Amino acid sequence: MHIIVIGAGIIGMTSAYYLAKKGHQVTVVDACAGPGQMTSKANGAQLSYSFVAPLAEPAVLPKLPAWLLSAQSPLSLRLRADPQQWRWAMAFLAACRTKKSQQTTAELLSLGLYSRQMMHQLIADEMLSFDFSSSGKLLVYQDAGSYAAARKQMDYQAALGSTQVALDRKRCLELEPALRGIQERIAGGIFTRSEDAGDCLKLCGELERKLRQGRQKVEFLYNTPVMRLHQENDRVTRLQTQAGDMTADAYVIANGIGAQALARQAGFNPYIYPLKGYSLTYELTAQSEAPRVSVSDVHNKVVYARLGNRLRVAGMVDIGDRSNNIDPRRIASLKQAVEHYLPALRPADEPVAWAGLRPARPDSKPLIGQAPLRNLWINAGQGALGFTLAAGSAALLADRLCSVPTTIADNLFAP
Repeated sequence: MHIIVIGAGIIGMTSAYYLAKKGHQVTVVDACAGPGQMTSKANGAQLSYSFVAPLAEPAVLPKLPAWLLSAQSPLSLRLRADPQQWRWAMAFLAACRTKKSQQTTAELLSLGLYSRQMMHQLIADEMLSFDFSSSGKLLVYQDAGSYAAARKQMDYQAALGSTQVALDRKRCLELEPALRGIQERIAGGIFTRSEDAGDCLKLCGELERKLRQGRQKVEFLYNTPVMRLHQENDRVTRLQTQAGDMTADAYVIANGIGAQALARQAGFNPYIYPLKGYSLTYELTAQSEAPRVSVSDVHNKVVYARLGNRLRVAGMVDIGDRSNNIDPRRIASLKQAVEHYLPALRPADEPVAWAGLRPARPDSKPLIGQAPLRNLWINAGQGALGFTLAAGSAALLADRLCSVPTTIADNLFAP
């Protein structure tokens, strides 16, 4: 079967990999000049399989007023006369219920643990090089209340198959000495040994190389925006692109925030809305005191991931800014957070700044499965968890498309 995958980010590239592995002829189409050029380019770099709790949770509600009123807040809202924004926001608030949040956590954790299994198998099978490390992840809390809530969440996730350990201040510093600059503020931490880190952009490039060389060679068409899905009798008949019309037996929507418009053309609303995030990438020297394990500053919503001789720092959620433009005020705020958190970092030079749009759904659950049209499929809406959930999402999509029994229940993540 000939399948066209729309999108060459980490979701599209892994989808192409697993579909080609099943023997299909695959063509990847993307508007950019190469793989991983949008949201995958400089994301947070953490593969946080066990930390998949949705953004929409009850604890968010009391914090929203302070976040929205502070210029230094990790969350910024720019209200627009945009019905899509308001529908997304109302659905997000409706998802901030304890029962709903716990159910979503359990479902995402099942996909996260499956993604860890598939990612490790992918690396073992293909010998991919993308600054991958399995150093674990440490969530650091700066107030006793948040730390107590985190321990309860840890106990809940333990019942779902996640293995984590709570650390006091001393053990946090023993695990990660680079945190000594904030040692007086540390209330405790949650450490997960099984978490990974890696360069998502490099992985996209590695997958392209493997797919071009593989037994079932994949074709890549870049600088080729998809304008429209033409349909007839409950089927997609052709793609209209800037390079001309294209046809296939099946089509997969996997182009991040672009999935919203294509899905609407197909007659359904995936409720995907862009949440803007920022990152900084620091080059390190022999004198740099940078974390070796992945670290999450829970208080400021900032993550730190080691990529060989670099440190990736990412954070912020800007709602209502649909551009990839870098806001200097947000970058200044992120730099300030790094200076306060790692005062002895001593990087080689100024960091490289980046901004990208995360394709988020209100309840944080991606859509993976068959769309209303018989030969149309979707793998989109992973939000900030795209890198983490990519391998599992793609393997699940390929199994469902090929009518193979899946590890994860069929009703989960289906459109």
